[in-house]
Amino acid sequence: MSKKHQDADVAFIEALSELVNAKDLAEIQVKRDYDDNSSMNVRVTRYAATTSVAAPAAPVQMAAAPAAPAAAAPTASAPSQASSGDPASDPNAVTSPMVGTIYLQPEPDAAAFISVGSTVKEGQTLLIVEAMKTMNQIPSPRSGTVKRILVDDGSAVEFGSPLVILE
Repeated sequence: MSKKHQDADVAFIEALSELVNAKDLAEIQVKRDYDDNSSMNVRVTRYAATTSVAAPAAPVQMAAAPAAPAAAAPTASAPSQASSGDPASDPNAVTSPMVGTIYLQPEPDAAAFISVGSTVKEGQTLLIVEAMKTMNQIPSPRSGTVKRILVDDGSAVEFGSPLVILE
C-alpha cells in the first residue's frame, strides 16, 4: 500500500469516526476497493455501556465504576431486579453482534430457524441479522433450549441487544 493510500485511509477512518459521533450512530461499516487485489474493510463502533460482557465494553464499565462510587449499593441489588425482568441482563441471553434487521427464517415463506422450546446445538443458526445488505447468520454460542425469543421478524436491533434466551 502506498503512502498516499495510507494517509487517505487514516483521514477516511477519522471522518467515519466523526460521523458516528455527529450522527449518534452505534456503528458504521464500509468496504473500499482499490483494485482487483486490494481493498479495505473499516468498521467503526461506538460501544455503549451494556450489561453484556464483551471485550471492548469492559474498559468502559471499569472506567465508569470509579467515577460513581456512591452507586455501589444500588448496583448490588440490580442483578436481582435484572434477572426477574430485564432480558438484557440475563446471563443466558444471546446478544446481537451488530446493528441490523432481524430475520427469524432463511426465506420469507420458510420455517423459522428456532422456536420457543426447541433444542439447539452450539454453532446452529438461531436467526439472521441483515446489515448493509449482507445476511449474517447468528450462531448459537452453546447447546441448550430456547426459552424466549426477544425479537420480532423484521425488527431493527442495536449492537448488544438481547435476541434469544438459551438455557
